[in-house]
Amino acid sequence: MTISSSLNASVAGLNVNASKLATISDNIANAGTYGYKRADADFSALVVSSGNGGYTAGGVTATATREISAQGSIVSTEQALDLAVVGRGMLPVTPAASLNLSNPELRLKPTDSFSPDQNGTLVSASGFALLGWPLDNSGNVITQLRDSTTGMEPISVASSQFVASPTTEMDLGVNLSAEDTRAGASGDTLSVPIEYFDNFGSSQTLTATFTPTVPATGASNEWTLSFDDSATAAASNPIATYTLTFDSARGSGGSLLSVATVTGNAYVPADGTVQLDVDGGPIDVTFGPLGPGSSLTQLSAEFAPSSIRKNGNRAGILTSLEFDPDGYLNAIYDTGFTRRIYQVPIVDVPNFDGLAVQDGQTFTVTPQSGPFYLWDSGSGPAGILTGFALEQSTTDIAGELTSLIETQRAYSSNAKVVQTVDEMLQETTNIKR
Repeated sequence: MTISSSLNASVAGLNVNASKLATISDNIANAGTYGYKRADADFSALVVSSGNGGYTAGGVTATATREISAQGSIVSTEQALDLAVVGRGMLPVTPAASLNLSNPELRLKPTDSFSPDQNGTLVSASGFALLGWPLDNSGNVITQLRDSTTGMEPISVASSQFVASPTTEMDLGVNLSAEDTRAGASGDTLSVPIEYFDNFGSSQTLTATFTPTVPATGASNEWTLSFDDSATAAASNPIATYTLTFDSARGSGGSLLSVATVTGNAYVPADGTVQLDVDGGPIDVTFGPLGPGSSLTQLSAEFAPSSIRKNGNRAGILTSLEFDPDGYLNAIYDTGFTRRIYQVPIVDVPNFDGLAVQDGQTFTVTPQSGPFYLWDSGSGPAGILTGFALEQSTTDIAGELTSLIETQRAYSSNAKVVQTVDEMLQETTNIKR
């Protein structure tokens, strides 16, 4: 019946506008919620076939949707572990309840603020732990599967509170005075003490001593280089000795001509290095290759170390954590040393609007969203992981208030139709009397 269909359509109108009102209230309530994705209710008309020239109202239905692919504005903060993805993609997180599982549940989150808990795990106030790939001491990813969470783990900084790195490489650049190898020179030895760090992060000293060969006449252009290690017993020092000869030819004068091994490991001309066996292990010391460009020179100038570089650091205490644009978590220590300890990938799916909505502004993968893929930050279609930043809610208060007024009027109009139909049915009842 036409009147009955009008009543049904109006009741459907009340229901869908109630759903619309629910999405509006949710959006307004979460206008200040970081990472919130605006909800909406899409209306669709229902059609019922009519006959005999009449019309039957079909009514309306509503489908709630979430604009997950929309991105809110990125705002700067003062916290290094406030994270957002600028561009496509989300952060990989897991609920705190699954921290002890071997394969933690994967959730996707557009932004969040993390801090270490009592166990050192980076957890947000909403109860989600950040996932990442652990790195070895050289900064390389241990396991890196792109379509699986295997190898990912909740990021923990508890094991990185203290760190020390032994010295394994050293560049030795020194200029020796050519006057010291001429007849009549004093023959005094010249020393260069160099600090290095042993396997425990303790400071040790490697002393390079240069002794000129003073001839009776002319110039020898020859030096004896010996190395003493403070961590090695005095009876075993020097740990290595070499004879250095410098070129006196025009155009190449002052460059290293030859290195003869007296004791210790042999000089390697190909890369200009010698390996010194200090108490804690080997250190590769680079003089530079023979000829022009060598780190060791003998020019008519005063004795001076020109450049001394080395790796390693003493034991340090973790002072801060920061993410770089490549998605690496850097641990910064009070010694000034910085070490990469985790990499956080960007999670991408073919259809973000197909993700399932969960509590805490998180989402899970569904058949509608398609499978996930883990990208390095800034690679492929993925956005850039950014610290000191959060993504704002996609709610537009002005737009929501406008929709609120429209929904209120639509609801009132449908209610008026119900009232009118009720009065018309009452009139029909009265006719029968």
